[in-house]
Amino acid sequence: MQNPVTGLYPLRLEPIYRRYLWGGRRLASSLGKPIGQGNDYAESWEIVDHGDDQSIVNFGPRRGASLASLCGEYQHELFGHHAPQTQFPLLFKFLDAHRDLSVQVHPNDEQAAQLDPPDRGKTEAWVILHADPGSSIYAGVKSGIDRAGFELAVRGGTIESVLHQFQPAAGDCVFIPAGTVHALGAGLLVAEIQQSSDTTYRISDWNRVGSDGRPRPLHIEQALAVIDFEGGPVHSQSPRPADSLHVERLVACDHFVLDRWRIESPASVGGDGRFHLLAVLDGGLRMQGDVSGQPLLKGQTALVPACCECLLEPEGPTLMLDVYLP
Repeated sequence: MQNPVTGLYPLRLEPIYRRYLWGGRRLASSLGKPIGQGNDYAESWEIVDHGDDQSIVNFGPRRGASLASLCGEYQHELFGHHAPQTQFPLLFKFLDAHRDLSVQVHPNDEQAAQLDPPDRGKTEAWVILHADPGSSIYAGVKSGIDRAGFELAVRGGTIESVLHQFQPAAGDCVFIPAGTVHALGAGLLVAEIQQSSDTTYRISDWNRVGSDGRPRPLHIEQALAVIDFEGGPVHSQSPRPADSLHVERLVACDHFVLDRWRIESPASVGGDGRFHLLAVLDGGLRMQGDVSGQPLLKGQTALVPACCECLLEPEGPTLMLDVYLP
């Protein structure tokens, strides 16, 4: 519900759409996003505070406010016992991999802090919403591959031979710590939670050209410097029980906790001194204190500030993600 002292309430935010050569139309056809014309809608940034990329509040007294401005004005109310924060630390997005994404890697916090300008590292996790038959994920290097062997494959155009590859199914969760080489394959629709960072080192782009007819830049030297060659192959997570019967734990790391909820009756979220980022994957629910007056439906997200406890009333069986800081 709305906090009577601060006036903060469950926040609905305007998505930011990204168009890349590997995107498609599933943000609209599967998630109901009001995208425009074109077949290259790749990402919907649902909750972000990273430089000029800012989520904007859609409804209520804070309508039109950026997430950065809320972070500056409402430190304790938004972050609770995780205050203070210099920015909102997480970024949540949906991705439509209509074509293969590039093979890439991200630095960790210590490495990213040395950049100009400094950035956060990027540890992330994917929840697979849909997988076409035969769709693949590349995650980690094969056992026994060291830096020299990896670089030889990259320079020789045989990078696929050193990457761990598997075919995921809808519902799988894949955890990608910073330093892990990875790529989403064509035919995947994914929900992603990550640190608020946009530092990416592209290792291979499958010999494609961009919209200007030229190959997109590669960052091989930077990538080799940050890859964790001890990490080995990455597999899907095994969900674990959580505190409630309707909740399962998908990921718990230093940067975020990712839970999956299955609810058919009212349940509460929040009231624990931390914010909660909610994303509905199927079904729909109403949130107590949501001034939009609209249910939160499949493909939609909300941010529940730390000062709020929110009763969720599902409209039938509902599947959702709940993300928060450890």
